[in-house]
Order: sequence, then structure tokens, then C-alpha cells
Amino acid sequence: MVIAIFGTRYHDLIFMKYVPNALTIARIVLTPVMLVLLISNTFLGLLGALALLILGAISDYLDGKIARSYKAGSRLGQFLDPLADKVLVLGTFIVLAILVPQIVPWWAIALIALRDAAVTILRSWIESKGRSLRTLPIAKAKTGVQLGFLIALLGLMIGARLPGNTGRALSDVLNSDLPFIVLLFVVTFTVITGIIYLVRQEYSSPVN
Repeated sequence: MVIAIFGTRYHDLIFMKYVPNALTIARIVLTPVMLVLLISNTFLGLLGALALLILGAISDYLDGKIARSYKAGSRLGQFLDPLADKVLVLGTFIVLAILVPQIVPWWAIALIALRDAAVTILRSWIESKGRSLRTLPIAKAKTGVQLGFLIALLGLMIGARLPGNTGRALSDVLNSDLPFIVLLFVVTFTVITGIIYLVRQEYSSPVN
């Protein structure tokens, strides 16, 4: 019986080891579907895009939590997880810059992309020296802030198309300065996290 219990736990650990990367890959695969729904700019398309974006945000939380809980970190995961975040977040920002340029200007996307490029170059340079750049908690907070903004903005875009007073009220919020002001905070926070990475450069031992 003890052997059976131990064997079950062992197989559970082996299974959970691959779950984080599976969630990350699923996030990458579903992102193009979400972007196609978003760019359709229809009510149902926006609704589907919002649902997939929320699923992407949940998977981003779960893959990190599972990896930490089961010590299932891997070099592949270290590469794929930030890549999945960049594809999801930047892709959504780019489509929104097309749909609502008055809220999401291209210069804001350029700053976010430059921050990501700088951190990626730094990570690659450090790994070329046999070390690993530790992912700082503030980086995950940055992704959470970005996804929170994108989810809220999509929610407003959907709500503004509702009939009656609710739709008119949400349309007034969407067309006000508030979404752009919140975007300024998101971009500023994103850039600050990049500066922190460049200044602190915390290292960790590479994982297998």
C-alpha cells in the first residue's frame, strides 16, 4: 500500500512537471485565435476575444504557481513563459492600436516593445555567460497590470455596445480621458520594471 501511494505521488509529480509548459504553449496557440476575434470588431468577436484573454491571464497565473509549487521549472519554461506573455500582450495592444488609436497610440506600444526587447537582450547576454537572469516578482506584476488594463478596455468596448443607459454610460467612459490616463500608468510601470531589471540584474543558477 505504501508503495502504491508513493508510486501515485511520483507519477503525479511527473505529470505536474509538464503542466506549466503545456499551459504556456496553449496560451501561445490560442493567442492568434483571440487576435482574429478581436480584429473582427464585432460584438460576438469582442466577447470571444475577452473570454480567451481572461483564459490567457488565468493560465499565466497557473503555470507560474504550479511550477513553483512542484518545483517544475525548466529552461524551456524560462524561455516560453515570457515569450507567451509578450505574444499575448503585444499582439492585443497592436490590434487595439488599430481599433481604438485614440486610447492606444503606437508610441505606447513602441515603449512596451522596447522594454521587452531590452530585457530579452539582457537575458540572452547573461545566459551566454552560463548564468540565468532571475525573473523578478515585479515583472509578473507588470504582466498582471497590462492584462488587467487590456481586459478592462475590452470589457468597456463590449459594454459600450449594450443597449440602453448601461451602454451609453460605458460608452461615455470609453470616450473619456480615463482609459488613456490608465494606459499612461501601465506604460510608465512597464518601463520602470525594465529599468529595475537593467539596474539590479539578479542572477540564479540555470535549471535543467
